[in-house]
Amino acid sequence: MKDDFDWQNKGKTMLEELSRSLMGVRVQELDMLADEIAKAKRIFVYGLGRERLMLLSFAMRLMHLGLQVHVVGDVTTPAIGEGDLWITSSGTGKLATVEALMGIVKPSGARVLFLTAFSEAELPRQADVIVRIPAQTMREGSDDPRSIQPMGSLFEQTQLLLFDLCIIRLIELLGAESSAMEQRHTNLE
Repeated sequence: MKDDFDWQNKGKTMLEELSRSLMGVRVQELDMLADEIAKAKRIFVYGLGRERLMLLSFAMRLMHLGLQVHVVGDVTTPAIGEGDLWITSSGTGKLATVEALMGIVKPSGARVLFLTAFSEAELPRQADVIVRIPAQTMREGSDDPRSIQPMGSLFEQTQLLLFDLCIIRLIELLGAESSAMEQRHTNLE
């Protein structure tokens, strides 16, 4: 069977999409993301599916920075409250579990930071800070260009790079040292 799949061209297109999406995030929103994290007493992250995986990798790096971070749903997650930051993600701007948890987080006095492609949706508008990622999600109707990748892959990949970019900024803001970050890396491997 002869297959003329152009791996190189598809890869180049993916990288171009990712670059366009990452560079499309507003600098002011990135500044707010880093500032909210830097001033939070504790950080709580919540997401589902592949977005959850991106948030888990972010939580890991926040821990390496020495910040107190919790993954919502883990049995060791404490109660959220005043001075805390809840970071959540829903590319589509609609997620029943995020909506339910928002009903707990907002009255607790914690701040809410919401990552989405649909910042005009009702749920993200309830957040204190919205970071809009201009990328295709599973929801139709976005004005953003379509991706060659399936479903929300572009949104999720952009999240991962955006989170790593934020870590670089937080290293500067917090004066973090590489050696201290490395010492916090798990030794239970």
